Amino acid sequence: MSRGRDVILTETATVAVVIELLDLYDVALLVIGLAAFGVVGLPRVLADRPLSYPIIYIAAGALFFSLPLGFEGPDPVEWSVATERLTEFGVIVALMGAGIGLSRPFGWRAWRPTWQLLGITMPLTIAAVALLGWWALGLAPAAAVLLGAVLAPTDPVLASDVQVAGPSSGNEDEEDEVRFALTSEAGLNDGLAFPFTNLAVLMAVAGLAPATWWADFLFVEVLYKVGMGALVGLAVGRLLGFAIFDRRSPLPGTMDGMIALAATLISFAAAELVGSYGFLAVFVAAVIIRRSERKHEYHEAMHGFVDQIERLVTAVLLILFGGAITNGVLTAASGIDLLVALAIVLLVRPVTGWIGLTGTDAGPRERQAIAFFGIRGVGSFYYLAHAINVADFGSVDRLWAIVSLVVVVSVVVHGVTASPIMGRIDRLREKMG
Repeated sequence: MSRGRDVILTETATVAVVIELLDLYDVALLVIGLAAFGVVGLPRVLADRPLSYPIIYIAAGALFFSLPLGFEGPDPVEWSVATERLTEFGVIVALMGAGIGLSRPFGWRAWRPTWQLLGITMPLTIAAVALLGWWALGLAPAAAVLLGAVLAPTDPVLASDVQVAGPSSGNEDEEDEVRFALTSEAGLNDGLAFPFTNLAVLMAVAGLAPATWWADFLFVEVLYKVGMGALVGLAVGRLLGFAIFDRRSPLPGTMDGMIALAATLISFAAAELVGSYGFLAVFVAAVIIRRSERKHEYHEAMHGFVDQIERLVTAVLLILFGGAITNGVLTAASGIDLLVALAIVLLVRPVTGWIGLTGTDAGPRERQAIAFFGIRGVGSFYYLAHAINVADFGSVDRLWAIVSLVVVVSVVVHGVTASPIMGRIDRLREKMG
């Protein structure tokens, strides 16, 4: 008799757990549905207003995970592998959208602002942030270099307000210098930050003496992985460009925007399989596909498709980040950490960006805007998660706190100022043109 009662109690408890899980599942579906609705409606509601949807999604995530609903805020340290993969997917989709959206023909002279931002601004930023990490924050050298590497690249995911809107016109003359420079920089520096992230990994694993890692860094991380990533992107871009646009191909007219997602996954996976940088391959493939038939209307379908995926993934990531804030991801931060985060966003990037644009055709206002809008976001989370998954940097909680602080400051500062500043630049451009 006792055994039968125990069975009944066990079954009752199991049913209660199942009901609770079903309720949580329904709540999760409701949140995802609201996020998807916001992806469609918020950009229109917030147009020309000093507010951005990343601010709203982070706040919504913090509110949701603070409610007594049974959902615990995510911990990026505990969920380090999931964090790496989720942010990785968000970045590669954004990179495809950025590459397809660029109308300006690829070239050394036409892309001069991009090359200078990559060749001057990015190394200066890495050095300045690493110095602040070592001198002001007291981080170990490897951790300081890692901090510089993960916070150097501008973010292609959260920078939609200051990037090209898409390939609707196909006319490079309508692509202003600010949006072009920020889009192309975000597309390329997310791949080129990898060698410096892996330099920090080498320093953490092999030691600080350059003799133990300089050859791997130069020949493997820089020459092979960068070169091979670009080659893979070039090959995939040309093959898919032929398949999509060439009259000899049996496929034109039979595909929709889904091919953009296919191109993203193929180029990224192919590059990773040969041990190179998938981020770089994705952006190069996107630029080459756009170059195959630059003014074809099909680019709008591809860009629109990946843009919708990007915005939905971004919404989910930002909601989770808001939950991580309520779960204490900022707890390890101190007052000096906040000061350094403010300095990185408001001083380091504007100064290094201004220096990097010396000699370009950008006017003073454009130069100031490009230098100022060095938005930090999902890409920084990816690089940090990737690095701590392969090496021991110590102070993991503090590194996450510092990077999260920088992202919060960037989201707020740039989110509030993007619409007013870009609107003013557009009005001045129309007045002068």
